Amino acid sequence: MAVTIKKVSSNTELTEIAALADIIWHECFTDIISLGQIDYMVEKFQSYSAMTRQIIEQNYSYYSVYDDEKLCGYIGVKPESDDRFFLSKLYLHSEKRGRGIARLMLEKVFDEAKKCGKKKVYLTVNKHNDHAIAVYKKTGFIIVNEAVTDIGGGYVMDDYIFQYNL
Repeated sequence: MAVTIKKVSSNTELTEIAALADIIWHECFTDIISLGQIDYMVEKFQSYSAMTRQIIEQNYSYYSVYDDEKLCGYIGVKPESDDRFFLSKLYLHSEKRGRGIARLMLEKVFDEAKKCGKKKVYLTVNKHNDHAIAVYKKTGFIIVNEAVTDIGGGYVMDDYIFQYNL
């Protein structure tokens, strides 16, 4: 296993991440939310056009994750105006889970947050995503709040807000 994490620097890389997002979301969330909501959320938050807007308008950065030079995951982050760093997206293909790659991805997030002078990393997790909740708790994240967010299309996100103090 040779894991590489690199900042996305081209439209081609972002297009590849968007295609991977569609695959991961359909394998990961089918038992948690409806297919309609998966499709809606992929288009609204994980598509090439959505990620491009996030980079241009909201100061997001994306990172591609490779195992043995094969794209297997991605990270999306954003520094906030306060002392927090938002981990918006951390996704890994199911065939690569359980190998320590997510831990390396989180280390990259923590390093980037520190480079930005941030003291906390926070994220949202669907309340029924037991696997992700377990991973974040094992890493030292704690639940600091809950949020139900109307995202349009008749859908809501019902999330825990997790935080990790650097």
